[in-house]
Amino acid sequence: MELGFVGLGRMGFNMVRRLTQGGHRVVAWNRSADKVAEAAQHGATPSASIPELVKALATPRVVWLMLPAGQATDDMIEQLVPLLEKGDLIVDGGNTNFHDDQRRAKRLAEVGMHYADVGTSGGIWGLANGYCMMTGGEAASMARLTPALDTLAPPDGWLHCGPVGAGHFAKMIHNGIEYGMMQAYAEGFEILKASEFDFDLAKLSHLWNQGSVVRSWLLELAVLAFQKDPKLERIRGYVEDSGEGRWTVLEAIDKNVPAEVLTLSLMRRFRSRQEDTFTDRVLAALRAEFGGHAVKAK
Repeated sequence: MELGFVGLGRMGFNMVRRLTQGGHRVVAWNRSADKVAEAAQHGATPSASIPELVKALATPRVVWLMLPAGQATDDMIEQLVPLLEKGDLIVDGGNTNFHDDQRRAKRLAEVGMHYADVGTSGGIWGLANGYCMMTGGEAASMARLTPALDTLAPPDGWLHCGPVGAGHFAKMIHNGIEYGMMQAYAEGFEILKASEFDFDLAKLSHLWNQGSVVRSWLLELAVLAFQKDPKLERIRGYVEDSGEGRWTVLEAIDKNVPAEVLTLSLMRRFRSRQEDTFTDRVLAALRAEFGGHAVKAK
């Protein structure tokens, strides 16, 4: 099929490469021209502007966005609307809040255009392994996107989850679960490191992937991380979040669902960004006051 592609970041660029390798015509744009030129070397049709990208596509058009969630994506959609025509389809494949999807779909429907959301998982490995894709939108939109989705995903690697918003909702929960899994692995490895035994964590991670009940792709990635830096001495324990873990917790609160592990794993990420917090100083001071426990001076 033919589609426009806006946003050539770490995932977007590799998605364009996978699409062109699959025989699709991809008209690519990015705010930095060097990424557009690089995409052209891999078979994409370069465009120097959004109007040029739209003009290069035959109607009815499909324009796929891989941009930061929120205002950047909203602004791009508003830029596209006056350039597109009735029947055209805008796809958001980024990490978007499903409420934004529903709002945008309603806005586009008013001008006769279509919208689909695609929760995309696979990271930088997606080029080689394919992307797991959770989609939301009308059945007709999914039918239009099927050739591209079949190329981007591995076998059985994409699912039409429901109406607009369902794809990003599923991806949101996927990321919440991911937070909990990562936290469990991290805590387990810290206990191993603190033990009296000198474990080879890379070899142990590899072993656990050989039929163990805790085997996973995350554990395969742990093998690679420990092989590069066995004691993780070259990395700071500062962990960001993309937002979807927060949205998962907020949705759990809104629906009265107890999600203790997912919530605590998100809080632990916040804690990783702080050093010598006031909270910890209060705890130390209280222990000193009620029990005479020693405190460490700054």
